Amino acid sequence: MIDFVQSVLAFVVAIGVLVAVHEFGHFWVARRLGFKVLRYSIGFGRPLLRWRGRDPDRVEYWLSAIPLGGYVKMLDEREAPVDGPDVERAFNRRPVPHRIAVLLAGPGFNFLFAVLAFWVMFVTGVPGVKPIVGAVAPGSIAATAGLRPDDEIVAVAGRETPTWEQATLAFLDELLGDGLIELEVIGANGAVRELVLDVRGRGSELTEPAALFTGLGLRPAPVPPPVIGELVPGEAAAQAGLQPGDRVVAADGIEIATWEDWVEFVRARPGETVEIGVLRGDERLTLPLAIGTTEAADGTVIGRVGASPELTLSQETIERLRAEEHYGVLAAVPRALDRTWETTALTVRMLGGMVLGNVSVRSISGPISIAEFAGDYAQAGLAAFFSFLALVSISLGILNLLPVPMLDGGQIVYQAVEWLKGSPLSERAMVFGQQIGMFLLIVLMTFVFYNDLSRIFGS
Repeated sequence: MIDFVQSVLAFVVAIGVLVAVHEFGHFWVARRLGFKVLRYSIGFGRPLLRWRGRDPDRVEYWLSAIPLGGYVKMLDEREAPVDGPDVERAFNRRPVPHRIAVLLAGPGFNFLFAVLAFWVMFVTGVPGVKPIVGAVAPGSIAATAGLRPDDEIVAVAGRETPTWEQATLAFLDELLGDGLIELEVIGANGAVRELVLDVRGRGSELTEPAALFTGLGLRPAPVPPPVIGELVPGEAAAQAGLQPGDRVVAADGIEIATWEDWVEFVRARPGETVEIGVLRGDERLTLPLAIGTTEAADGTVIGRVGASPELTLSQETIERLRAEEHYGVLAAVPRALDRTWETTALTVRMLGGMVLGNVSVRSISGPISIAEFAGDYAQAGLAAFFSFLALVSISLGILNLLPVPMLDGGQIVYQAVEWLKGSPLSERAMVFGQQIGMFLLIVLMTFVFYNDLSRIFGS
């Protein structure tokens, strides 16, 4: 319950901040270009708080009940007749380039905010995990390329990858290219090798949610060893005589190298009795194990033994995996600009890949997933939460530039058409466009909610 409340609060804070930034972009540029602004609202619906500014225009400021958006209301003859000296300050009377500038300012401020958030993140210091490979599945893409356990990925396609986050972004970026991902790795012996992951034709498959590493056939370190941590009294592992600290090395003659190998072995053999090889200190034991049964989420019967892994990492392992991106106040500026550009370009390419069928549409997240991520990032600390804000701010900026009539991008198209033809679009065309825009947004929201629920219920 606490995690749920924290996720909701983090989501509301994140959306509130990003909407405020977006709408402030419209507001600030509109006032600088001579538009008359009537209201600046964070949220929709009934105002919870409202006050008037002391400026000559007496702008209304609202904090409204529904925190999933906002708006800047400007004087406009299309909404009500305008008389007096303010008529030339109405939105529809201002020069078209000025109107386009106001519409662009919202997404523009989202990108500027992303730069600021990344800058704060880099100045504060971003804790991360070095991209060290924990395990490689036999016969997988990673194994075929020659990747080995304990290899550290130091560059992807020439881009340095100090953390798994950077490596993952680089993998996704290269997936959208020619499908050959060039890696530079340092092995456990210190030797530098150059490898190529061949993922041609696998873009849609590998961009499914949580499918990248599984599809490539690698697991990031640390990979839990098959060492028994806690036992459930009375269940199969305890009845077989297993003890905390035992290391399972074989089962029915099959080598067990990781905890995941052990879990896969057990799950595939419900109700069977097997022989397992165990290291207890310096002694090797052979024990019979009668695997129990349980029902998985999809209704299938799987094996269960009632044991959990020992998850304690040595200080040496922690130090080996620890990474941090930390820059000075000035050095963080170009890094923040680079990260904003890289993330924006990757997001645009991913959207284009979805249209072309090269990227899974299931990778689009909706508000439920975003709320979960917000809670996770908030728990991870200030730098991580700023990273989350930057990513969502970029997504919000790109989304609003799409040429959909109800979004800034669609309104920019309207203004550009008016500029070219020398007169405004007809009211009928505007209404038709709004209807199309509403339909597209409903379809999009339905789809992202479906994706969110599919992730939750595993369908």
